[in-house]
Amino acid sequence: MSPTSPAPLRPRTAVLHQWVGMGDLVWHVPYLRRIAETSSEGKVSLIASPTTFARDLVGHEPWLHEVIDFDRHPRREEGRRGRHRGVAGLFRMGRELRAYGFERIILLTHHTNRSVVANVAGIPQRLGYGSSWLQRRLLSQGPFIRPYAGPAVKAYKDVTAFAIAQGWASEPIVPSLVVRPEALETARLRLIGLPRPLVALAIGASEPYKQWGAERFSALAASLAHAGCGVVLLGGPAERALAQEVRNTLDAALRPQVLAITDGSVAETVATLSLMHVCVGNDTGAANIAAAVGTPTWVVLGPRPPLEHDPQTLRGIVSPRLEDITAGDVVARMMSALRRAPAELKREPAVL
Repeated sequence: MSPTSPAPLRPRTAVLHQWVGMGDLVWHVPYLRRIAETSSEGKVSLIASPTTFARDLVGHEPWLHEVIDFDRHPRREEGRRGRHRGVAGLFRMGRELRAYGFERIILLTHHTNRSVVANVAGIPQRLGYGSSWLQRRLLSQGPFIRPYAGPAVKAYKDVTAFAIAQGWASEPIVPSLVVRPEALETARLRLIGLPRPLVALAIGASEPYKQWGAERFSALAASLAHAGCGVVLLGGPAERALAQEVRNTLDAALRPQVLAITDGSVAETVATLSLMHVCVGNDTGAANIAAAVGTPTWVVLGPRPPLEHDPQTLRGIVSPRLEDITAGDVVARMMSALRRAPAELKREPAVL
């Protein structure tokens, strides 16, 4: 191409994200940014489950044009069938996408049925993992990847391999999030009365088998408060009763050092975690968010697969049984980070 030749047009791009959890989306964010660099106007449209809270997590970032809901697996407590559930729902999703005029769709999934959505939508350029012969038949081109088969959580491994195969990355990229400035100010105001260092306990859990439990979180909160820390019990509305139970078990003299936050938005959760010196929690979205905003994080995993997407910031505490992990085990792991913590709030996080 000569210097005077026009640059090739970048395609209007949609990215379909398969997974339903906030942590799952966090793992994919660095690669969504790289895909956007190769797309029209440096932006992508993200097709994602409402359960990922994509608008709150990344809706303010400059690489995102819009979020399109793929309403396939609502949360159990909603008690409804997703609009895009079942075969009919897949075809409905495909028909809805036609109006957007996408020229390229990138399918971050091994599921062949998402390729059916892309074909029904009439999108000419269809890229995906291609881990089955049928999915490859429905995609427009390679390269394809083999599914990760190692011991760690696979979603991050697969998207990393795919990004490298496509030339969007040359090595794994550690996930990161950008904090909304208005949410950061709200978080600062809520934390004013707590002593430093600040420790977040991410008490939420999407499944019962991931829940460390009120008794253990209570013991950990008491130990941290006795050591002079400010403790934040962080969750959503579903964790309100659990947070209250944990706080009620504490000696009255320690309760002013322990703050329960279960009514904030997801954006405020991101901001709050960015101001923490340490985070400890269940295998949940909040723990992955904490690591993505640079907060040293320990996850009580029990016998679950290890998390390997950010080995410098996020560490798992494993055991044959989750209930065998004690508050003392956790405190012993995090003491070095607490000793290094300053007496004030952390450095300014990345904001937009």
